[in-house]
Amino acid sequence: MIMYSRELTVAWGESDPFGLVYYPMMFTWFNETEHELLRALGFPTNKLIKEDRTAFVMGDVHFRFVGPAAYGDKVRTMIRLAKMGTSSLHWDCKAVQASDGAVITEGRAVRIHARIEEDGNLKAIPIPDYIRNALSEPGSLIDLPEDDF
Repeated sequence: MIMYSRELTVAWGESDPFGLVYYPMMFTWFNETEHELLRALGFPTNKLIKEDRTAFVMGDVHFRFVGPAAYGDKVRTMIRLAKMGTSSLHWDCKAVQASDGAVITEGRAVRIHARIEEDGNLKAIPIPDYIRNALSEPGSLIDLPEDDF
């Protein structure tokens, strides 16, 4: 399955003086990594919403804190598609120090492909074949050796 990584720098407001990243920021890191992957595949969220009235919405998240990351640290976030259901994407997620590979956090995020109804509610719908195919045959977007995950 597809894997994707990106590097970021821990911003001033993302951690405390002890080098502990605020837990919600970890969700943001992986959320942005997934959105960047989908954009690179040709499915940016704003386009999906505008053209199809669909989006991948968060269904479930589980993360555990492993080690510190402080202001200015370079961090590599990595996602790997562990499972693709009819309407869901199950991502294994890991963030490591870019300098030495020390694990900061790891976990799982589940996204649900949903249609935005006229009343604003969301309804789970099957992932279209063209997105399913792009996630199954990523080509050059895999920039992460399997053993790094």
